[in-house]
Amino acid sequence: APPLVISIRQTLSRRTLRSRAISPEVQVLAALGFYTSGSFQTSMGDIIGISQASMSRCVTNVTKALVEKAPQFITFNSRWKFVLTLPQQVAIKAPNSDASSYVNKKGFHSIACQLVCNARGLLLSAETWPGGLQDTKILQRSAIFKQGPTVTGVCSLKGDGRYPLKKWLMTPVESPGTAGEFQYNLAHTMTHEIVDRTFRAIQTRFRCLDGIKGNLQYSPERSSSILLACCVLHNASLHSGLDAWTLERTEPLEQPNGPEQTLEERDSEAEELRKHIILKHFS
Repeated sequence: APPLVISIRQTLSRRTLRSRAISPEVQVLAALGFYTSGSFQTSMGDIIGISQASMSRCVTNVTKALVEKAPQFITFNSRWKFVLTLPQQVAIKAPNSDASSYVNKKGFHSIACQLVCNARGLLLSAETWPGGLQDTKILQRSAIFKQGPTVTGVCSLKGDGRYPLKKWLMTPVESPGTAGEFQYNLAHTMTHEIVDRTFRAIQTRFRCLDGIKGNLQYSPERSSSILLACCVLHNASLHSGLDAWTLERTEPLEQPNGPEQTLEERDSEAEELRKHIILKHFS
């Protein structure tokens, strides 16, 4: 069995040392069935032959076991280059408390997931936040923002126009006027597409996240854990040699809003660095 499955089995065995406990193998099968099909727990439980209550315990136990492995499988190295960041939304049911914080700009309740990946589609960071939080505030409160100044190499981290321009975070030119600026923006869009395709591949493999069969019917905390568990499985599949992307995007990318920085907040050193990159590589 793959190392991840073995390690999860060991963790689940420690948690189920009681009479007539469901075996770790069946627990993993039940949880994977839920993650990948998006079916509600009652139907998946019928297929596997366990009750809804047992199915719920299986998903909870396996999700916790996978989340415990997240630091092992999702790691950010400040020396790596060409990584990208983009928040994505996963629909959830309306929370019992503070529901308005989870209403995103499209009007539904969600968990916002800020992802960072490399050119292979390997996730380097995955953080969840209330869906109503602005993209820039998510970035400012994230671990990546704290690590940003330690990033080495030119243009190591890319973000779209919603993000502030930093020396460690390159964004598109707001109003391109030269051929070099247009070429830079085009290249930026093409690389930015990687993280979008990566998230869509995760949704394709793990249908519980795509919303087709309904929103995640759990609290924000548990929904976040399920999302992170699927991210761990995504990286584990890449480590096992599987292809990152199983779905090509057919609809156009959502056009981001313009930068939210004011003139006082602009980073002049970052702007000079971006000009240097454009002159050197795109002019």
